[in-house]
Amino acid sequence: MPIALRPLFRLAYAGFVMAREGVFGLANLPDLPPGPRLAIRTARLIERRSVREKAADLRLSDALNRLGPSYVKLGQFLATRADVVGKEAAEELSALQDRLPAFAYEDARDALEEQLGAPVEDLFVSFDEAIAAASIAQVHPAVVEDRDGNRRKVAVKVLRPGVARRFKQDLDGFYMVARIAERFVPATRRLRPVAIVDTLARSVALEMDFRLEAAALSEMAENVASDPGFRVPDIDWLRTSKGVLTLEWVDGRKMSDVNGLIEDGHDLPALGAVVIQSFLRHTLRDGFFHADMHQGNLFVESNGTLVAVDYGITGRLGVLERRFLAEILFGFITRNYRRVAEVHFEAGYVPANQDVDVFAQAIRAIGEPIHGQDASEISMARLLTQLFEVTDLFDMRTQPQLIMLQKTMVVVEGVARTLNPHLDMWTTAEPVVRTWIEQHLGPAGRLRDLGSGLNAVSRIATDLPLFADRIGRMSEELEKMTRDGLRFDEETAEAIGKAEARHTRSGRLALWVIAVSIAVLAITLID
Repeated sequence: MPIALRPLFRLAYAGFVMAREGVFGLANLPDLPPGPRLAIRTARLIERRSVREKAADLRLSDALNRLGPSYVKLGQFLATRADVVGKEAAEELSALQDRLPAFAYEDARDALEEQLGAPVEDLFVSFDEAIAAASIAQVHPAVVEDRDGNRRKVAVKVLRPGVARRFKQDLDGFYMVARIAERFVPATRRLRPVAIVDTLARSVALEMDFRLEAAALSEMAENVASDPGFRVPDIDWLRTSKGVLTLEWVDGRKMSDVNGLIEDGHDLPALGAVVIQSFLRHTLRDGFFHADMHQGNLFVESNGTLVAVDYGITGRLGVLERRFLAEILFGFITRNYRRVAEVHFEAGYVPANQDVDVFAQAIRAIGEPIHGQDASEISMARLLTQLFEVTDLFDMRTQPQLIMLQKTMVVVEGVARTLNPHLDMWTTAEPVVRTWIEQHLGPAGRLRDLGSGLNAVSRIATDLPLFADRIGRMSEELEKMTRDGLRFDEETAEAIGKAEARHTRSGRLALWVIAVSIAVLAITLID
């Protein structure tokens, strides 16, 4: 099969699997244009009858698991982008469990020896069968012996063989769909589908390099060294590589086992507060947070310490973004809706041509209903979700870092409420938010900002000779352009030609996608 056609056939097969598993039956037909509505009705002709009784999340999870690791990750990624797939679809995708059958024990041993450059027996005293398997890797319990003769239990995370190649193949198809959507469906351009696939590709590439996850664990360990009730596992750097991550074995109770936590005598409301305050502390103080903080990645040790694992997905916020987030949350707490609106404009989240007073009115519509209510019934995550929904009305461009933050907040708040259904989010969050504001927006913070500004001015003054040289060269180039006209070098001309050819091919590829899908559908109906 020609290489150029492979993504088309993979996409056609993916569409066939989703049709068979009843995924297209989840679409709300009255809200769709006539064209897509007809296509969905046609696809439903090959839907298996047995799937019609399945819950929505089971249909999605069964289809994505059948399609393999790339589609599982795509589903999990889109669960963080309610702005793209819609709120209901995002909630259904959030229930997708990243659980696949384990690959062979011998394959894991071979991968270890290839990655670490030594026989398994030289690396570990014992190396046992996998206890958990996901789309990218699986985890094995093992025992190592230190130089002093002490033995300790470790968890060894091994990359699934061939997963990088499979992701590369499937990403080609995702890029094809994104480019066709941008070219032929103008309404999708605001959501930047190609940029979305870029983000997915970058996220997966980072997640498949366990050295980067180890670095994230190391950074988090430094950040939380003095934090009460929270830590991360130690890294065994000697037994860690791109495809292998070896960590301290966490001897604790999974936070998903609430009954077990009660039997162990833990204070569940206190644990819920630790979850919320730790996340906010990491976000506001450090600008670096665990972005997959569900119950399965959280353990509680016998002394009540919370241990977070699996740092394959993390989020970052810059200093200004942290300031805006703190001011937005504090503005809602104090009912200063005008300030919340101004912060959005100062951050550039809402275009300057919008009316700040009208935007403040929209913010008030979100904030007022939460006041005077039982604090245990107020969801900070829901408030942030409503806030982002309102900003869409004011042409706010997609902010991926804020979408990830909002999604993680939904998960973290859900974890905390399983421990304490009457959790008062605002009382719990207020000390962390207030402390950060006092330190960064109070007198001490203003002095710190002044010092940073003076340093920036000093650096600019130091670089002035360099700027002058660049301006001089730019002036010479402009004079030459004015005299001789604008000329492209061979590389630029070739790039323009390729871009034009790519746009032409996009139209042909769109027709091929339709033709192949119809062919697969026809063959299926004949069978």
